[in-house]
Formats: sequence, structure tokens, C-alpha cells
Amino acid sequence: MALPWLSHIRNDVAGGLVSAALAIPLAAGYGMFAFVALGDEYFASGALAGLYTAFIVGVVCVVLGDRTTTLYAPRIISTFFLGLLLYQLVHSDAAFLKSGGPAAILVVFFAIVVLAGFFQMLFGVIRLGTLIKFTPHPVMAGFQNAAALLLFLVQLGNVFGFDRNTPYTAVFRQLDGAKPLSIAIAAVTGIAMWNAKKFLPKVPPLLVGLVLGAAVYYALLALGFGAHLGPVIGHVAEAAPKPEFASLNNDSLIDILPTIVAGALALALIAAIDALLCARLAAAPGAAKIDGDRLLVRLGIGNMVAGGFGGITSGINIGPSLVNRAFGGRTPFSLLVNGAAVLLVISVLFPLLAAIPRVVLSSVIMVVAIQHFDPWTLQMIKRVASSATRQRRLIMLELLVVLIVAVLSITVNIVLAVFIGIFIAVMLFVLRMSRSNIRRIYRCDAIHSRKSRTAREMEVLERKGGGILAMELEGALFFGSAERLANEIDAAMAGDARLLLLDLRRVNEIDSTGAQILSGVSVNLARKGQHLALNRQGEVAARLSDLGVLESVTVFDDIDRAIEWAEDKLLTEALPEREGDHEITLQEVGILRGFVPDDIAAITPHLKRVVHTKGSVIFSEGDPGKELFIILRGTASAYLHQAGGGDIRLVTFARGTVFGELAILDAGPRSASIRADSELVCCALSETDFAALSERAPAVAIKLLAALGRELSGRLRRANRTIHQLEA
Repeated sequence: MALPWLSHIRNDVAGGLVSAALAIPLAAGYGMFAFVALGDEYFASGALAGLYTAFIVGVVCVVLGDRTTTLYAPRIISTFFLGLLLYQLVHSDAAFLKSGGPAAILVVFFAIVVLAGFFQMLFGVIRLGTLIKFTPHPVMAGFQNAAALLLFLVQLGNVFGFDRNTPYTAVFRQLDGAKPLSIAIAAVTGIAMWNAKKFLPKVPPLLVGLVLGAAVYYALLALGFGAHLGPVIGHVAEAAPKPEFASLNNDSLIDILPTIVAGALALALIAAIDALLCARLAAAPGAAKIDGDRLLVRLGIGNMVAGGFGGITSGINIGPSLVNRAFGGRTPFSLLVNGAAVLLVISVLFPLLAAIPRVVLSSVIMVVAIQHFDPWTLQMIKRVASSATRQRRLIMLELLVVLIVAVLSITVNIVLAVFIGIFIAVMLFVLRMSRSNIRRIYRCDAIHSRKSRTAREMEVLERKGGGILAMELEGALFFGSAERLANEIDAAMAGDARLLLLDLRRVNEIDSTGAQILSGVSVNLARKGQHLALNRQGEVAARLSDLGVLESVTVFDDIDRAIEWAEDKLLTEALPEREGDHEITLQEVGILRGFVPDDIAAITPHLKRVVHTKGSVIFSEGDPGKELFIILRGTASAYLHQAGGGDIRLVTFARGTVFGELAILDAGPRSASIRADSELVCCALSETDFAALSERAPAVAIKLLAALGRELSGRLRRANRTIHQLEA
């Protein structure tokens, strides 16, 4: 039986070797792409630079504490930037670059790589890893799509079999020099790689494409068709270019320093964003959360070392990382095995790598480029084309950001493209957040507070309650939306509304501009004889208090109490006699309206006068129901107890209302607890007393039951109407 540690080592070796077979061609191919601006003689040097990167950064990250199975190698996005940067250096007017030729260009190029690594490390040290991850996705999508598209287009010259490096912009003007057999080999390679999973599910598709494409190429070469085939990667004519930083004297450094710093900062930002996104995609299921700041520190140091030895910027290689794990890699030892394989290729087997036909490698990279088109972008395009899409305008705006960033990245300047894209994305976000904050508007002639009223008071509220206007607000109330809200309030209050209630429960943020707008609304309404009230639930309450808004408006703990306050103001004006807290007579009780004095006289002997002090519990939820209560003075509220602690107020009963009436109708347990809000004077009618009333005055008892039924029916109708209004 094999020892457990031996089994782990065997799995790590298998994962490291298989993933290396996948990572080595990619690293070499991306290195070639980064160096393509220097011409054909630097193709092999670029491939070697990519391999240096894969080896050095992987080993450095393990030494610095990486305990995952994540593999490091050049990435499409950073290589895309390096390719454009090298192109700009080749065509620069700087005296040092023009006089020094390729050697001077490569010195500046590697200086940018080293400084970008330093900036990347600095991002991690000052803990910018979390902030960088919030770069708008449309910006990154546009950049990624541009990189994938350009990577695809750059391969066209090799696919058509041109003997010399041909810019993709000139390919279609030189089609007379294209070699059909080279195109056929590219097609075979691409098709094989694309469909490899169907036939060889356990072999990485890239290896299938490389092996089959190379086999076809060399078979045709053996058959004498060499003149119709494109070149191979080629051998390094001289030692791979190394950075001779000593050649950067003070004069040349001053001349080229702005280019170095600007290019390095942009490269560091792009590489950091890409690394943080890839780390999330390459993480093993159930693995611990990745520390983005430590990742940036390790990668930054690794890129500094790689640039010092002639490598390019590295990132997280998702495909090989997944293959490493799939073939058994479980510890960092698999990364060291991978690095050893890369080192073996660099030192011994590079001639074999240099013999890979360019058309085969380019075809493989074309497939990789297609697979690297942002899937979110493709999904959004499908949604725009779908007739069922509701937010087509919003999606099209985000796709516009993707397009602008992609076009600017290729045609103008990649750094400018990223920052313009971020600016546009921020502006679109502000515009989107500037939509109306009003979620719902309703009037309180149909929706009432939870305070139970007499029949006469309800008639008044249903007739005049439309003067109370309630607005439910949502989202962020800030400088972009506050002015619009003020205008909408002015328009809504231009009619017969006299009281405005703002429900802020769903407002998640408010800035000083929004706060000042609310204060201004309060002042303007007061000038017109109108009133403003709002609820202050949630964290927004503290913000409003800090900004001084609560000093100028009427504030309640919830919207129900705000509606109750507004109703009381209307009722005080319509029914002046209800002012005060005097004790009313039975004739003024709502359910007894229509009862003649003889009926009242028949009921009175069966009623028991009870008095409860403020805060006392009349009965509790679950108690047996034995009597109903008619309030003559004071108020009482019904509450439901919450499982997690605390109570929910259901309704408040005022003078002239009745509660506990279900005790007479079904004698079941109490459905809620009742607590006195103030000193409470009631008349109680017990089940026994009601039975006695039924024997002595059956007609009055029936009349009382009918009144209770009408009361319950009215409450049910009002509840249904409220539900209908809220769901409309």
C-alpha cells in the first residue's frame, strides 16, 4: 500500500506536468504577441520572455507564501497592453529610443515591467485590492473584448502563412501571398481544439490542437509542400534580450521617465484588476476566501523579479490552474513541478518549442482568444435581441460603454480608454440613480392608520382623507435625485392635499443635498399652510439627525403613526367636539348608534365599569375570551408578540370603539394582547352577562350582535380596500 504522502506527491507531479504542457505553449505564444512590434527576429525572444515569466513568478509566489495550486503565466489582457506599449515605444520620437534602436526600446520596456510590478505590490501594501475590484464590469468587459479581438487579429498573418510578420491591418491587402495549405492547417488545428472534449475528454484541448496541427504541418513538409507552408517560431539568433538598465543615464531617464511611469501605472492597474478577477474564477470550490491584497503583493514582487531577468508581466493562468487541480494537484509542490518543467524547456528543450509551426500556435491562440470574449457581453447582446427584455435601454447603455472602451483601446490609447470608460460608467450610474425616488403614492381616504375610530370619524376620514398624501420613497436620495423629488412633491401637492407624509423606510442613503431639499420642502409647504411629516426608521434616521433635518419637520417612528397624526389633525378640524379626553356616554359609542334610549337602558345593567392604569395589560394573547370592552375614555393598543422578542402594534382603539368582541361571537382564545396607552375607562360585557341580556331583552341582544357584525364587516372591508390600494 502506498504511503499517503507518496500518493499526494504523485498527484502533484501529475498535475504539475500536465498543466505545464498546457501553460508552456500559452506562455510562449503570449510572449511572441508582446514582442511582435519588434519584428520576426524577436518572435523566439518573445516566446522565451513568456517562459521566463511563467517560471520566475510561479516560484517567487510559492516562496512568498502562496499555498494554493494556482499557476502564474502571462495573460491576454496584460500582454495586449504590453504589445501596444511596445508598438508605441518603437514609433516614439524620444531621442534615447530613436538613437538606441531595439536595445534601448527593450530597456525601457523592461523598466516599465519592473516599475509596474512595484506599483502592483504597492496596491497590495496600501490595501487597494478591495477597491480595485469595484471597477465597473462594462469597462473591464470592453477591455477584455478588445484584448481578445486584437489577439485574434494579430494571428492572421501567421494563419495566412506569410513569411514575414504582417500587421493585421495589411493582411487583406496582401492576400495574393497567402498560402492555402497554411489556412487549412489552421482550420484543422482550430476545429480539433474546439471539439476535443467530445472525443478526448481527459486531454486538454490545447494539446490536442497543437499535436494534431503540428503533425499535419510536418506531414505536408515531408511530402514536399514546404514552399506552401508558413514558418516555425524559429530559433533565438542571439541571447534573449536582457534589461541593461545601466544604459538609462540621467539625460535619457528624464527624457523617457513620463512614458515609463504612466505606462507602468496603467499596466499595474490593469494587471491588478485582471489578477483579482481571475483569482475568484480559479479558486477551488469551498476554498478559503482569497486575500486580494496579499495576492497583489506576491504578484507585484514576482513581476519585478521577472522584469529584471527579461520576463513580461504575469497574472493568474485560469486554464492551467484548473487542469492542475483536475489532474491531482493539491499542494504548492505542483507549482514547483510546473516550474521545473518550464525551466527544462527554457534550458534544454527550447529548440523543440521553437520548431512549433507559427500557424499552429496562432490557430490555438485564436481559439483561446474567442473563448476569452467576455461571456457577460455576449449574454447582454442576446438579451437586447430578445423581445422579452424589459430593461433594453439600460443594457444598451452598458453595451455602449463596452464598445467605447474596446474601440478606444485599439484605436487610441488603452489607458485613456479605461479611464474614459470608468467616467462614462460612473455618469451612467448617476443618471440611473437619478430616477424618481417615489415608489408609490396613495391618499388616506382608502388607506387608514391602525387606530380604530368611531363610525362618525370613519365617515369623515373617508370623505376628507384624500387631503392626506403619502409617498413611499426608495433608493438613494442624493444630489442627482433630490431636485427631481422636490418638483414631484410640488406637483402632487398642487391639488387639494394638505398633509404630506414621506415614508423613508426604503431610502438607503441620503446626502446633504437630499437633506437640504427635505428641509426646503417643509418650509415651502408650511408657507402654503400645508404640513410635512416623515418616519425615521433605519440608519437614515441618524443621517437626517446629523444633517439637521429633524429639527424642521414632524417625525414619527413609523408611517402608521404619521398617518394617525394626520388623521387626528383632520378630525380635530371637522369634529371640534371630539377635542379633550372627557368620558363619553354609551349613546356616543359607534356600535350603539341607532339604539334608542330603551335599548341603552336594557344593556346598561349588564355592563361592568372597569378602569385600567396606563401601561396595564387588559388581556394577553392566548388568554380565554370571556368579555368585550367598550372604551369610554383613553386608548388601548393591540400587539402581537414576536418570536425573536418585541411586539408588533396591530391597531389602536380610541374612545367610542369596541375590542375583544370575538369573545361574544366564538368564545375562543385571544388573538392578540391589549395594553392601555393611557388611563382607560371601559364598559365590559361578559359572556355570562350577554346570556342574561339575551334572556331579558332578546331583541336588544340580537340588535347588538348585528351591530358587532357590521363593525367586523366594516373592518374587513377597510382591510380589503387597503390591501387593494397597496398592491395596485
